[in-house]
Amino acid sequence: MNNKAKFVIYADMLREWSGRMNLVAPSTLDDLEHRHFADSAQLADVLPRDAHVIDLGSGAGFPGVVLAILGWPVVCIESIGKKVAFLTALRQALDLQNLTIYHGRVENYIATLPRDNKTVFTARAFAPLVKILDYVGKTGYPLYLLKGREIPAEIAVAKRKYKFDYELIPSKTGDGFIIIIKKCR
Repeated sequence: MNNKAKFVIYADMLREWSGRMNLVAPSTLDDLEHRHFADSAQLADVLPRDAHVIDLGSGAGFPGVVLAILGWPVVCIESIGKKVAFLTALRQALDLQNLTIYHGRVENYIATLPRDNKTVFTARAFAPLVKILDYVGKTGYPLYLLKGREIPAEIAVAKRKYKFDYELIPSKTGDGFIIIIKKCR
């Protein structure tokens, strides 16, 4: 199955499952390709090709499942059982052998995280930046986050608690940004 076919199945499953649970805002169901898939896929332009991706609070699979479709090994962390069921069904339907679903809390997964130099974190619509850094900042792994236009305020709040270098890249799909944090202290 090629990637185009996988995204068609993904969209169909999102529409079907969203009728039973809140996976994405109903107003975005008519524009899944741009609003969710393309938005998530823009990380492919900045992620190292050999990265091991850990997606925080994966929800409907953004950006984790999109990155798995595009070839990265991904662990999707999700604590809500209904969303884990969706991600598990999606993994099976798309035959994504490079996708692992972790049902649990981010802090529990982080406590068992093996050390390597290829791990990166991703997130989209997960938590404010300072909360994300509370969870994973001490690991030393880079973060590639999709954030909205409020990111300058989130950076200001996080800078009160953490020291970090970052790069902001304007989103190709909206008025938000990709923020890349390579070192947090």
